[in-house]
Amino acid sequence: MNESEFQEIAEQTIEDIQDAIDNSGADIDYDEIGGVLTLEFDNGSKIIFSKQGAMNQLWMAAKAGGFHFDYDQSSAQWLCDSGDGEEMYAMLSRLASEQAGEEIIISAE
Repeated sequence: MNESEFQEIAEQTIEDIQDAIDNSGADIDYDEIGGVLTLEFDNGSKIIFSKQGAMNQLWMAAKAGGFHFDYDQSSAQWLCDSGDGEEMYAMLSRLASEQAGEEIIISAE
């Protein structure tokens, strides 16, 4: 994937995450500035997404740590580059639930 393709997919993903949060009904504030998406929970904790063009990755920082996602074109999903290759929305739902102290489901649909 070239830089232009990555930027297009990553920017669409950032927008999709915002839409998914809105559709989830969860009380999560978010702000996107310069390609960095910050999610803030009622308790003040945050999850931050940033695009890393040089690596063709999306990075997510949460209380549980930092995670890097590669885009898998065959499945059209972002997959974590460590551990078991967890899908990004599944991990986001899990970590958001941990940080919010309640079940939150954020999905691409």
